[in-house]
Amino acid sequence: MERLTKKRIHFIGGGQMAEAMIRACIANKSVAAEQFTVTDIHEARLQYLNETYGVITDSSQGKLLAAADLIVIAVRPQDNLAALGEAVKQSAQPAAAIVSIVAGVTIEKLAGFFGAERPIIRVIPNTLTDTGYGYSGVALNDHAAVDQVDDFLHGFGKVQVLEERLIDIFTGYGVCGPNYIYYFIESLADAGVLAGLPREQAWNVALENLVGSVAMLRQTGLHPRQLLDINNSPGGVGIHGLYELNNSDFAAGLQRSVLAAVKRTTELGAK
Repeated sequence: MERLTKKRIHFIGGGQMAEAMIRACIANKSVAAEQFTVTDIHEARLQYLNETYGVITDSSQGKLLAAADLIVIAVRPQDNLAALGEAVKQSAQPAAAIVSIVAGVTIEKLAGFFGAERPIIRVIPNTLTDTGYGYSGVALNDHAAVDQVDDFLHGFGKVQVLEERLIDIFTGYGVCGPNYIYYFIESLADAGVLAGLPREQAWNVALENLVGSVAMLRQTGLHPRQLLDINNSPGGVGIHGLYELNNSDFAAGLQRSVLAAVKRTTELGAK
């Protein structure tokens, strides 16, 4: 991939999600390693990021903030955002955009910390960064524009721009989505083993069926129900399997799981 951005991107916080975003952008050649700077309270973490990815690291961030075009806030919600806001106000360029991946902290709260006139972009990053798949949810304040962060965000997946009121739903449904898929694949493979297939064979069949089914939906443009109708003959094997699945709590259980995750996201944001 040809490099898309020359922006200088500073991360405040070098945790697992920050690392995943940096790693994917460098691997995809959308951002050069030397365009990233990182500060973190843990020196060992900074040393690791520097040695592993070649990014510029420092425990003090005044000059790094001054040079940044994008400032990624990658800390915990309970960390001292007010102190970070003061540091940004003192050192960062007025046009430098805040990109927050802090769970549950609204744009309104971020504006109180970092300045009401500053571009603020709230991002809920996907967890499939290394694959190029998955959507990150993005909400912006009135001073920010998508093109300020579009090339950076596309370095680790796809992007959906949302109204901020939908962010909690997106988190519980979209970002947590791989959890539901992993659980389904594990259960499907176990079903193959229960029926008598060796574990490796059941696992490979489950993965291939999942990938192929997604490809079929995309290629045909058909609704899943239409493909189910095509795949199941009267009185056949498939329809008997579906009958048992319909008698289970599968669909409602999955939907309750999504609603529980959305509810928990909202609870965390209210703290």
